[in-house]
Amino acid sequence: QVQLVESGGGLVQAGGSLRLSCTASGSAIDDYAMGWFRQAPGQGRERITCIHWSGTRSFYAASVKDRFTISRDNAKKTLYLQMDYLKPEDTAMYYCAAEKVGNRNCPTDSGHWGQGTQVTVSS
Repeated sequence: QVQLVESGGGLVQAGGSLRLSCTASGSAIDDYAMGWFRQAPGQGRERITCIHWSGTRSFYAASVKDRFTISRDNAKKTLYLQMDYLKPEDTAMYYCAAEKVGNRNCPTDSGHWGQGTQVTVSS
C-alpha cells in the first residue's frame, strides 16, 4: 500500500515560483504512474500533469503547459512539481496520485491519493 504526502505549498505573488513535493511511503513507486491534480473552491478536480513510471513520458494540461514541470526520483520515492510564472487562477489545493496503470502516463481516481497542499497566488 502506498501512502502519499504532499508538501511545498504556500502563498506566492503572481509571477513567482513554488516547488511541490510528494513523498511516498509503504511501497516503492518504480512501477507507478504519478500525477498532480488540483481543485479550486467550487470547481471540479483538474488533472494538470502526469508522468510515466519510467520518467520518460509526461502529460501536461494546456492550462499549465510551458509553466509547470513534473519530475520524479524513484530512488527517493518522490514526485516533484516545479511551478513557474504562477497566476492567480493557479490557486487551488494540489494533490498527488499514484497508480499502477501499465504503460499509461496518468493515475486514475482509483489510485492512491495524498491529502493535498494549498497553493495561493496573489495578484
